[in-house]
Order: sequence, then C-alpha cells, then structure tokens
Amino acid sequence: MIKTICVFCGSNPGVNGAYVEAARALGNLLAQENIGLVFGGGMTGMMGAVADAVLAGGGKATGVIPDAMNVPRVVHEGVSELVVVDTMHTRKATMARLSDAFIALPG
Repeated sequence: MIKTICVFCGSNPGVNGAYVEAARALGNLLAQENIGLVFGGGMTGMMGAVADAVLAGGGKATGVIPDAMNVPRVVHEGVSELVVVDTMHTRKATMARLSDAFIALPG
C-alpha cells in the first residue's frame, strides 16, 4: 500500500500555466486519497502548488530542504513536517527514504 509519494518538480512555475494546474490537481488527489506528500520543501512554483493543494485538502506534506535553502521566502513554512538536511545529495536520499513511490512533474 502506498502511504507517501515523493513528487519531484521545480520551484519555478514555468511558462505553461497548465503545469501548475496539474500540480494542484495532483495535490488535491493526494489529499483525497490520504496519501502523504514528500517534496523539496520550497514554497514557490510547482513545488509550492502541489504542497499548497495537499495542505488545503487536509493532507500531510513533508518538505525536505538543505539548510542553506531554509530561509524565508524559499522554504514552505506551512508544511506538516520540515526535514532540514546538510546537502542536496542528502535531500534526495532522504526524500527517497521517506517515500513509497515517486512522481516527476516538469521543472
């Protein structure tokens, strides 16, 4: 059974608004299905959109962010849990360890 899904995506919304809408739709679906989100911990772009949708739907969002990026206006301060790590490599390994499955979105 899948309890958590890691979503890899960008911190930029890109030029096609359909991508951000798809991220929101995915976040809504995760919340509806009671599947926790593991993501890069950022508040902007695709990353922020999927996390915001999960949280708005009452779901759990776990952000994993390197210490150097754990600053206001970068880190998503509304997450259910924030895991601060030392490097980008540790970030990816931690995201993998916390997740049962993976989805990659543009960005």
